[in-house]
Amino acid sequence: MWTSGRMSNAKSWLGLGMSLYFWGLMDLTTTVLSGTPTPPGKLEALLSDKPQTHSRTKRSWVWNQFFVLEEYTGTDPLYVGKLHSDMDRGDGSIKYILSGEGAGIVFTIDDTTGDIHAIQRLDREERAQYTLRAQALDRRTGRPMEPESEFIIKIQDINDNEPKFLDGPYVATVPEMSPVGTSVIQVTATDADDPTYGNSARVVYSILQGQPYFSVDSKTGVIRTALMNMDREAKEYYEVIIQAKDMGGQLGGLAGTTTVNITLSDVNDNPPRFPQKHYQMSVLESAPVSSTVGRVFAKDLDEGINAEMKYTIVDGDGADAFDINTDPNFQVGIITVKKPLSFESKKSYTLKVEGANPHLEMRFLNLGPFQDTTTVHISVEDVDEPPIFEPGFYFVEVPEDVAIGTTIQIISAKDPDVTNNSIRYSIDRSSDPGRFFYVDITTGALMTARPLDREEFSWHNITVLAMEMNNPSQVGSVSVTIKVLDVNDNAPEFPRFYEAFVCENAKAGQLIQTVSAVDLDDPHSGQHFYYSLAPEAANNPNFTIRDNQDNTARILTRRSGFRQQEQSVFYLPILIADSGQPVLSSTGTLTIQVCGCDDDGHVLSCSPEAYMLPVSLSRGALIAILACIFVLLVLVLLILSMRRHRKQPYIIDDEENIHENIVRYDDEGGGEEDTEAFDIAAMWNPREAQGGGAPKTRQDMLPEIESLSRYVPQTCAVSSTVHSYVLAKLYEADMDLWAPPFDSLQTYMFEGDGSVAGSLSSLQSATSDSEQSFDFLTDWGPRFRKLAELYGASEGPAPLW
Repeated sequence: MWTSGRMSNAKSWLGLGMSLYFWGLMDLTTTVLSGTPTPPGKLEALLSDKPQTHSRTKRSWVWNQFFVLEEYTGTDPLYVGKLHSDMDRGDGSIKYILSGEGAGIVFTIDDTTGDIHAIQRLDREERAQYTLRAQALDRRTGRPMEPESEFIIKIQDINDNEPKFLDGPYVATVPEMSPVGTSVIQVTATDADDPTYGNSARVVYSILQGQPYFSVDSKTGVIRTALMNMDREAKEYYEVIIQAKDMGGQLGGLAGTTTVNITLSDVNDNPPRFPQKHYQMSVLESAPVSSTVGRVFAKDLDEGINAEMKYTIVDGDGADAFDINTDPNFQVGIITVKKPLSFESKKSYTLKVEGANPHLEMRFLNLGPFQDTTTVHISVEDVDEPPIFEPGFYFVEVPEDVAIGTTIQIISAKDPDVTNNSIRYSIDRSSDPGRFFYVDITTGALMTARPLDREEFSWHNITVLAMEMNNPSQVGSVSVTIKVLDVNDNAPEFPRFYEAFVCENAKAGQLIQTVSAVDLDDPHSGQHFYYSLAPEAANNPNFTIRDNQDNTARILTRRSGFRQQEQSVFYLPILIADSGQPVLSSTGTLTIQVCGCDDDGHVLSCSPEAYMLPVSLSRGALIAILACIFVLLVLVLLILSMRRHRKQPYIIDDEENIHENIVRYDDEGGGEEDTEAFDIAAMWNPREAQGGGAPKTRQDMLPEIESLSRYVPQTCAVSSTVHSYVLAKLYEADMDLWAPPFDSLQTYMFEGDGSVAGSLSSLQSATSDSEQSFDFLTDWGPRFRKLAELYGASEGPAPLW
């Protein structure tokens, strides 16, 4: 049987090294050493001399445990305890063997004495106990002397670990102005020592840095506010150092620290204030609506949602002219233009602007009021503005038969500036590409320049421009919508070519065709057409017409007995009249063929060829003859047309009669003595154009348009109708492609025949005996280089190519 010696704090307990050879004494010793009460009658049995049968009972105590302290720092192996068998006689015949956890590595045993030593440094935090097995063997035979016994070596704790904050450093937030005792955060320190053994793992918290602002609960580690009215705007960040010490905080205990970074979060405890009580701003009167005038700012020491602002205009004479909005990013008030400004109407405005916090906290209302006001003075600066039309849009109705040059509307614009510059009017030609209208440059009178045709253009949208005389860059514009009213200027006509047939067996009064008409006009009362036979066919014995009173008419036969041999085609002229004022009419022709039909009225044949053509003349031959006649007619017309447009050359009778007033490509007019050309004086005095007989005409050629002066009315002498007259003549000349510009005025410094200066013509320059030098042309620049090369002196040999 085994006995053991137990070691604590490197000192032997009682009984270490004692040899116990008897079962009874071993049990007694073990009982005494373990401190376990001896079972009743046990001791007496062990001390009796009488032989008795040995019977073992299961012990209720544990003997097989060794204890050893951790962190032994000595140089010699640490003695743990001793194992001894009752069969060991001390002669070395017993060999002790140790196996199990750490055997041979952490723990060794003397195989002769049974002494156990620890050969490595032990750490309870790494391993708290080891389970090993011991056995006694016969050294000679190796036979086990006793069954293997298991025991435990427990590592006793010492205070070798300081408390540690595993989650540190900490970050916490607490609202500013919080009451004293407000919980901020809880910190926790962990001690690796044995919490069941002594005070090694008993931790106490304290604050090393952060007073008097914060405190910590010594047992729980909860950090709380310790000072009232902590203001974020004064100090926002705090660094608090917390210490955790074991051994219940006693002297000699180990300690660990951590840092807690505490931030005061913002609350709305600061009212906004304008740093400026007066703002001075300016804006151009031409600033568009919604453009920025300036910015105002109410300073709020808070941040985030607590610093949000709302700006409003609470008073002032500019509340209807300006608006204010809040910039959500910078919390500034942006003043913008609400409606168009005018320096001439009002030169300055005053605004009273309020800035307020929209988010308030009831517990801080006593720190208010949470709004402030400021005054803004805005000056309107004058700019050179373009002319303004009054009204800003024109709508004009004009009949389509209005005469050229008629004033249909007076367009009016004015300079809004104080200078009130003169205005010049014009039409944006991109809006009137057909040049149907003209505007007087000074009066703004809008007139027609070409005939209007509602059927071609029923609406005209033009833009009239107004420009300042002193500053042409300032141009205003206005839209003018012109509606062309309809007049009855189009006669009704057939919408298509009508062709009908009548059967040879047709009866009198039989319907052969229904006709209708169209009219390009659009009268207010609607179209209504009247049909009748043309005057030349009023007594037509073959056909008659009946008006249906619905803009259609029926064509009826007046007799029977039509024969193709007698007449195969009838042409019936029909007169169509409208109901307009004045009444317009046109004549349309209905072609009626006589056809052979069956008894049911179905056409069998409308060809009269069998009755009309000779036997020897086929249809193909007839077509060829007609084609030849048509070609001959075309040639005759072409020759006549060419003769009509051929121009007779002008034969100069007198060599000295060289004209310089070019009115046609190869014709020249004379100078002062050319009295047969067009008299431009008629343009300056229109009244003389109709007095004193017929106007003068040229003798050398016939003008293709007659003199303008013969058409000048008496009223043209008045300046208000000169534009109408000029526009009418301009339109007439533009429409005549063959008319030379007889109304152009040419002025020369040297006159023609009879002038003391001689003629400007170069036609006789080749016959002059004098030699002229043109070398001066080389000094006139690159634009006269070609003339200098042609007439100037050559400075070197001509090139060969």
